[in-house]
Amino acid sequence: MDRIDKILAQWHRERPDLDVAPMGLIGRIGNLAHHLSREMGKTFAQFDLNGPAFDVLATLRRSGAPYTLSPNDLMATMMVTSGTMTNRIDQLEKTGLVTRSPNPDDGRSFLVSLTDKGFALIDAAVTAHVKTQARLVSSLTEEEKTALDALLGKYLAGFEMFAPEEKTTAVASNE
Repeated sequence: MDRIDKILAQWHRERPDLDVAPMGLIGRIGNLAHHLSREMGKTFAQFDLNGPAFDVLATLRRSGAPYTLSPNDLMATMMVTSGTMTNRIDQLEKTGLVTRSPNPDDGRSFLVSLTDKGFALIDAAVTAHVKTQARLVSSLTEEEKTALDALLGKYLAGFEMFAPEEKTTAVASNE
């Protein structure tokens, strides 16, 4: 029995007319999101990164050589405003993890590239991130992981179908 079960039992006692089963699902998903975010944050902090910085670096890294994207391409995967993206790029550039160069296809814009330092850092951070993720799901069997992944994918697809403009493909907790 977890604390959500206790809350549900109280609601069953006080309001037996309500079906509070969805409250259990939503409450558990919310609590898990909090715990997962906290644990991912600890991993990022080992590399002096936060979730948003990790997302930018990981997006550049997984884009493949030459590890270069336009700010618009970065924004499309992270669903942030141009001002937010500019701030993230500025901070990463100050720490020497990315560089900006003129975009040869569009003289009004620039490209963002991983530096050697940024490449080494994100490779180490991704390795630690994947280990953290494995630890966080280690209490589940392989069959349970597969079933949970399928159910969560189905649940998420329902949201994305009705709100496609809010789709995200890269967030710190599931990058």
